[in-house]
Amino acid sequence: MNVTYDFRSYQEVLAMIGSSFPTSAAVFALLALNVSALDTFLAAVYEHAVILPNKAETPVSQEDALLLMNKNIDILEKAITEAAEKGAQIIVTPEDALYGWDFTRETIFPYLENIPDPQVNWIPCQDTHRFGHTPVQTRLSCLAKNNSVYVLVNIGDKKPCNSRDSTCPSNGYYQYNTNVVYDTEGKLVARYHKYHLYSEPQFDVPKKPELVTFNTSFGRFGIFTCFDILFHDPAVTLVEGFQVDTILFPTAWMNVLPLLTAIEFHSAWAMGMRVNLLVANTHHVSLNMTGSGIYAPHSPKVYHYDMETASGKLLLSEVDSHPRVSPAYPAAINWSAYARTIKPFPIQKNTFGGFISRDEFNFTELYESAGNLTVCQKELCCHLSYRMLEKEVNEVYVLGAFTGLHGRRRLEYWQVCTMLKCKTANLTTCGQPVETASTRFEMFSLSGTFETKYVFPEVLLSKIHLSPGKFEVLKDGRLINKNGTSGPILTVSLFGRWYTKDLLYNSGRTSNSARSYLLISILLMITALQNIVMA
Repeated sequence: MNVTYDFRSYQEVLAMIGSSFPTSAAVFALLALNVSALDTFLAAVYEHAVILPNKAETPVSQEDALLLMNKNIDILEKAITEAAEKGAQIIVTPEDALYGWDFTRETIFPYLENIPDPQVNWIPCQDTHRFGHTPVQTRLSCLAKNNSVYVLVNIGDKKPCNSRDSTCPSNGYYQYNTNVVYDTEGKLVARYHKYHLYSEPQFDVPKKPELVTFNTSFGRFGIFTCFDILFHDPAVTLVEGFQVDTILFPTAWMNVLPLLTAIEFHSAWAMGMRVNLLVANTHHVSLNMTGSGIYAPHSPKVYHYDMETASGKLLLSEVDSHPRVSPAYPAAINWSAYARTIKPFPIQKNTFGGFISRDEFNFTELYESAGNLTVCQKELCCHLSYRMLEKEVNEVYVLGAFTGLHGRRRLEYWQVCTMLKCKTANLTTCGQPVETASTRFEMFSLSGTFETKYVFPEVLLSKIHLSPGKFEVLKDGRLINKNGTSGPILTVSLFGRWYTKDLLYNSGRTSNSARSYLLISILLMITALQNIVMA
């Protein structure tokens, strides 16, 4: 039996449970959820080259909208079928995969359907007209059912609202960027409305971040979308509060060097949060959209980055169902332990300022082929020990530090330590995007005096490649190379997020108290034990 959870469904239960249960009950709940479960599963993600609509100032007909969506679903169907034939138990498809992204509120409307709460226990493939005109949901449900595979697809949801409500849009509908999941029977088991929109005027922001999970025989899954990954809620709360094993992550991610390419940041997030992350990105080369992967807590399993072709790509990999009980599960890290116990290396007099995007870093150059350097900005000091295999004459590397609110929006508080290659030998180009490098390092060790426990370790090689198995993070927070000389390095970074200093940290927060987490865990324990008894 598979059970779907929605954050709202916890509220009545939390109120009834009270606060008298011992902490050991929560621990027992987590152990109970690992009983009678599969140890591994085969995961699939599909990077999709979306067939886009013609640019339109006025809405197309519902029939024309459905025609376009079906063309995209035709492609997804082939990927889903192939994945299922190869044994995949779940597949993730990208954000905006059915119709693209360039819309107004009016022009997106013909593409939307009413998506009910999963608690209604609905299999669209068997009961097509229960919730009105839902041809897209019906087809997706049938794809999951006919292939006996869990399927996540990103579509648009419309919810009628009362025009007397001051927050109700003028057309009488809330419109949401939405993920849906269908199980092997075609039943709708999860629905998530994206909270952190990024230049999406066609959609509304939900009143609060939704914490959506669902259970399977191969682990507990959580869901969020694209820009959500850069914020505490729902991303961190799903991992820490709901103890999900795997995150499903559809995205339309535009790569931004040197710190935020899709494969670079997403693999780092999986390592930093110590959770499985299944990433399906949209493929659109002219917008720098590519980069999908299946990432485990200790290392990437498989990834794809392709700026050369216009083709989609199916990725599959075996993944631990419950990584926390796996022998390979990484230990918890104190990200500032080493950096705060050592005496800072001499700070060079010629530290200079430079920009990565709109963020002003403090940089210091790696003058020698080997050395020990420190660079600081406000409360953050970054320490680097390194030894190059050979210092290339025409390649310049710097050590950089940044702490502050990020970018034009100035919403997210970052703390970043990075060693990166400058675009040219001119120091004014340090921090600008660069895709190729020749310099290899026999040794590097990067650490920082971070004020946050949320730090994501990145290593990006020449031509936008990852470096699985060639680096590790020690318990004291040092990011070091291992297994010999590195590949040619673009950047080695520790990317920190200090969520409590975000500009809007408290405005949309869900409950993050220890008591709430305990009560949620107890609820999951009760449900899990019921499942075991009924199995």
